[in-house]
Amino acid sequence: MSRVLAVVVLLLGLGLALWPAHAWATEGEGDVTLQTHFWVDESGTKGIDDVVSLPPNSFQPMETFRVFQLDGTALWMRLDPPRLDASQRWYLMLSAAAFTNEATLYSRAPNGAWREQRSGDHLPVAQWDHPDQTPVFALDPQATGPVWLRVVNAPAPTSPRLQLLTENSLQEKRYWTFLMIGGYLGFGLLVFFLGWVHARLYADRVFIAYCCYVACMLGFQAAFTGIGGLFFWRHSAWWNDVAPAVFMLWLTASGIWFVREVCAVSRYHRGVDRFVLGWSVFGLLYAVLYVAQMSPAAFLVLNLYGLLSVLLSFSLCIWTWRLGETYAGWMALGFLPVHLGYPFPALRSAGILPDSWAAQYAVLIGSAIEIPLLLYILHRRAKDFNENRARLRAIDSTDPLTGLTIAPVLHLRLRDALRRVRRYGHPCGLVLVELSNHGEIVAREGREAGDRALVVAASRLSAVVREVDTVSRIADTRFAVLVEGPLRPEELKLLAQHIVAKGLERVPALPVELPLRFRLVSATLSETAKTADEPVDEMRLLERLNQALDRMAVDPRRVVLHLPQSVPARL
Repeated sequence: MSRVLAVVVLLLGLGLALWPAHAWATEGEGDVTLQTHFWVDESGTKGIDDVVSLPPNSFQPMETFRVFQLDGTALWMRLDPPRLDASQRWYLMLSAAAFTNEATLYSRAPNGAWREQRSGDHLPVAQWDHPDQTPVFALDPQATGPVWLRVVNAPAPTSPRLQLLTENSLQEKRYWTFLMIGGYLGFGLLVFFLGWVHARLYADRVFIAYCCYVACMLGFQAAFTGIGGLFFWRHSAWWNDVAPAVFMLWLTASGIWFVREVCAVSRYHRGVDRFVLGWSVFGLLYAVLYVAQMSPAAFLVLNLYGLLSVLLSFSLCIWTWRLGETYAGWMALGFLPVHLGYPFPALRSAGILPDSWAAQYAVLIGSAIEIPLLLYILHRRAKDFNENRARLRAIDSTDPLTGLTIAPVLHLRLRDALRRVRRYGHPCGLVLVELSNHGEIVAREGREAGDRALVVAASRLSAVVREVDTVSRIADTRFAVLVEGPLRPEELKLLAQHIVAKGLERVPALPVELPLRFRLVSATLSETAKTADEPVDEMRLLERLNQALDRMAVDPRRVVLHLPQSVPARL
């Protein structure tokens, strides 16, 4: 999965990197922002006739890209189009769809009347004269005289950028935009699905927080780039206006919650954990207050919340990493692409930077790298934690020295085996094995060598049986081997010989004259036994074999005992 994600991220990043270069290479007509003149209507009520009648020196040349704070005012821009090819259709594009409430273009019709084209967030995209992800206006190449653009926006500052495009260039720009942003959204949905699968697979709350973060990131990018208004909520002007800010707050709040869960802040400081949780809840609730006020002060708080959240998340990752949370350090690196891209749109929305391609798509490119990278880090984290939990669960059913099944588990499996023998008539076998020279090994080489001998004995017993069979340590030097049926007595005798021979192989950590000497007793468990004087349960069966193995100690030369087929499996 990690290789697939890496390849997709590489291709997506390459496409995003080539996207602007290709678009600019085919536009040809270029940016005409600096060819305009501007005037700010302080009252915000002037009409086109009032503006046209203003003295010529009222308009100032747009010598540099500027940022305008238009609270209660309106920006008028006058453009004298160059001579246009009449065989082409021409369009004027205004960038930054997420930060334009009203954009109206006025041009003279051949009969002298004013032609008005409207767009902006305060008007449903479906009602725009030319619906697009950003305001687009048609130009008549045969018209004479300037065109007038009225821009209104609040509370965010606006930095208008105007591009003069032919229809072919506009279409090509649209195709590349839809391809790249559509690919990004599709890839994001795939990662969201994989995150949800991990949440169900590992039952880890961290993946739920990750899915919320990814969902808010996708919503924010759809709103911020104008794709959401064009395709998803094209009939809702109100939501198209507030969606970028709302998704930004939800994205930041869910990101802080996500960091809190991954870094396990509650494990290190209860006060910090409560503060982080409160910070996340504030972002969720502040969205309601921001939509209700929509004032410059509320917009300032929104920007401060986003900037401080970036610092907070990075600080939490580094702090918990220094306290021993290994994956917190990797999370700091995983968030780095978005953290590096965030200042561009943040400073642009604050009015410090003018609108640009980097301000529009820096976070999108960063998140295209960040989202799958975070999923890979979470996958490795969950895999490690799951292995640790599996080890902890195995402690309850595993002998700590040899790693074999403990006696209570053997009793359960032996009971089930006896039931299957009775139901299906398939005989099974039970072998008790004693490491008879363990005391000699301890006396000559020490206790550590004796423990090593037990580990080697457990390994060799496990090697001679099948995966369905059970090897268990039932005493200090005694093992039990449950051989599942159907099984013939001859096969059980052959297995016993194999066990004895396996023990005589040289043990690398012990002297050559100290092999593992096994003594064993075996029995075939069959419902067809002819002598069944009394019912036998698993405990009584083990006791009978243990007693037979104890009696064998009287004659050291005897190492194998096969009990006659008189051990019934009736319970």
